[in-house]
Amino acid sequence: MGPGNRPLDLDWLEDFLALAESGNFSRAAQARNIAQPAFSRHIKSLEEWVGVDLFDRTSHPVTLTAAGKRLQPDIADMLLRLEASRLAARAVHEQAAASLQFAATHALSLTLFPSWLSGIEARLPVGRKMGPIQMVSDSFAACEDVMLQRRAQFLLCHGHPAVGNRLDDAQFMFAKVGEDRLIPVTAAAASGEPMHALGKAKNLPVRTNDPLPVLMYGEASGIGQIMRSVMKAELEARRFTTVFTAHHAVLLKTMALEGRGIAWLPHSLIVNELEAKRLVPAGNARWTVPIEVRLFRPRAELTEVAEGLWRVVCDAMKTAPQR
Repeated sequence: MGPGNRPLDLDWLEDFLALAESGNFSRAAQARNIAQPAFSRHIKSLEEWVGVDLFDRTSHPVTLTAAGKRLQPDIADMLLRLEASRLAARAVHEQAAASLQFAATHALSLTLFPSWLSGIEARLPVGRKMGPIQMVSDSFAACEDVMLQRRAQFLLCHGHPAVGNRLDDAQFMFAKVGEDRLIPVTAAAASGEPMHALGKAKNLPVRTNDPLPVLMYGEASGIGQIMRSVMKAELEARRFTTVFTAHHAVLLKTMALEGRGIAWLPHSLIVNELEAKRLVPAGNARWTVPIEVRLFRPRAELTEVAEGLWRVVCDAMKTAPQR
């Protein structure tokens, strides 16, 4: 291995600067809190690494050679930048340890998450703050990926006891933090009746044998997985035609408002539209699907801040983690 390829010890650079400043091996070794023979070996090793002499040992005090003078400002600057980088890295690490990383499905990130988070913050001990929060909002499948890749500590999503997911029992657990329900809704006709009805509507020329247009969730949607599993028999027994497919409930809501068909939407997402009668139920209660709001976390120990939040969540919901 040639001189230029030898491993470089950062202590040698500190020793170099100490000797350049003092001009005396003994005083420099003392300043560096190292025995003089070891200090001298460090200087010699650095010179072998560079490939030239860095100090003129014939002068008193010892002085830098031309090569040493050329190297001195670069070494000083490099050590300063390394120290600054070290401090910055520690600061980032400390901030990450104090922050909370959430993933949430689109519908819940827009409806439940802000108010739910405020409720959790209100239960924190006096003087304690939540800290920085990072949020990923995406489809359920994408949020599952985020959790499986350990890029988030918590996942807020809809769930159903009869429908599984990829967050298996061995690695993850959840607390039920709320309830919701999927309601089949459609835009209202001028008469106030549903434009598309699961049962024959009054005052509308609806033929029950006509296929009903449905706004369906894509495969990546957690709500879609629940619908296809829980309502499989109902959907197969009735003639439906899928006229639009999307992963996100917000987009299906928009299409329903345009009168494009029936969409099973979370009640929490359409409260205002139902009150204003811009959306109306397309069927009776038997078409409604109860769903849970769940907060998933890994079973592995999280940061102190994340574990503290989990304790508050479980206390607030008066429930133990379940699976």
